[in-house]
Amino acid sequence: MKVAFLGIGLMGLPMAQRLLAADIQLVAYNRTPEKLAPLQAAGAEIVTHPRHAIRAAECIILMLTNAPAIYNVLLSDTSWQTLEGRTIIQMGTITPTESQEIRDAVVGGGGEYLEAPVLGSIPEAKAGKLSVMVGAEPEQYQRHLKLLQNFGTEPLLIGPVGSAAALKLALNQLIASLTTSFALSLAFIQRQGVDVDVFMQILRDSPLYAPTFDKKLERMLDGNYADPNFPTKHLLKDTELFISEAKSRSLDLSSIKGVREILQTAVKMSFADDDYSSLFSVIKEWGEGIGE
Repeated sequence: MKVAFLGIGLMGLPMAQRLLAADIQLVAYNRTPEKLAPLQAAGAEIVTHPRHAIRAAECIILMLTNAPAIYNVLLSDTSWQTLEGRTIIQMGTITPTESQEIRDAVVGGGGEYLEAPVLGSIPEAKAGKLSVMVGAEPEQYQRHLKLLQNFGTEPLLIGPVGSAAALKLALNQLIASLTTSFALSLAFIQRQGVDVDVFMQILRDSPLYAPTFDKKLERMLDGNYADPNFPTKHLLKDTELFISEAKSRSLDLSSIKGVREILQTAVKMSFADDDYSSLFSVIKEWGEGIGE
């Protein structure tokens, strides 16, 4: 089977490299062509238009920024006409509603569609240890399980299309909220003169602890947010998607709206392409001119 991979960004590159390492024939497309150089050097076929990738492959994996990018790359007139008989696996973060609408468009073009968003970042993508959540029919899941196992050893069938997309947004909401809460407590104990090591010792021994706190601690203390595994702008995008989808579910969104405001400020402070732990700088500097 030949696989097309559309979207070679921070996550797309190591995921596509996993397929090449498994001796899977790969054709790759990216809007920014220079990002394709490592794949070309490793033996991937490179194309300059998404329709060429779709025509060349039986299965098309999408790791694109958002739903508008998917519509532009996959569902333009020239690309949509090539979908018949192809399988589309959407692995980026979009809303359940968007995923279901894209499924309907793909099926309307004679193709089949499943979603398989992932939890994890670049290290997990390189190691093939992503958590892969699948929204599909059971038969589709079984048929594509071996391919998906290149990204994570135990892809999990969540339910029909939309269910995996919803779970991914719920998890990313936790990323944003947990990191913001930790950053606020860290800034608070610093202002109170409490030793950070003592704070972390108590926290690690408590039921409140999450490993992500230690992963972000050094970045926050050093103010070094370069070389991100997950940029601030992407977490802001996912937070906005969560809010958009949750509005129709009669939930109180006050807390996550506050998190969104902090992320928006981080982007305005030029942290858009830095690690999302940069929200610590927003919280720490809020009373020093940002929010007064």
